Formats: sequence, structure tokens, C-alpha cells
Amino acid sequence: MSKLTDYVKETKGEMKHVSWPTKKETTNFTVLVIALSITVGVMLGVFDFVFRLGLENLIVK
Repeated sequence: MSKLTDYVKETKGEMKHVSWPTKKETTNFTVLVIALSITVGVMLGVFDFVFRLGLENLIVK
């Protein structure tokens, strides 16, 4: 059981050294992640649509 308590104490000590982001940084990073996710989703949708059209034209002709 002492290993567990040592682990918790060491973890609490290390957490004091962590440089936490500000509220503004957190908001900016969140918006950035959402925007990039939407952008990648749209790009993948466009590529999927174009490749599907290309394959349909190859198969039908």
C-alpha cells in the first residue's frame, strides 16, 4: 500500500511543476481543433465524392 501512497504523493508534486494554459489559450486551442476537424471532414467528404463519381464513371462505361 505504501507504493500507492508514494505514487500519489509524487504525482501531486509533479503536478505543481505543470505549466497550465490560460483560459484564453484553452479557448483558442479548442476553436483551432474544432476548425481543423471540420476542415478535414469536409476535405475527406469532397475526396470521397470525387472518387465515387470517378469509380461510377469507370464502372458504367
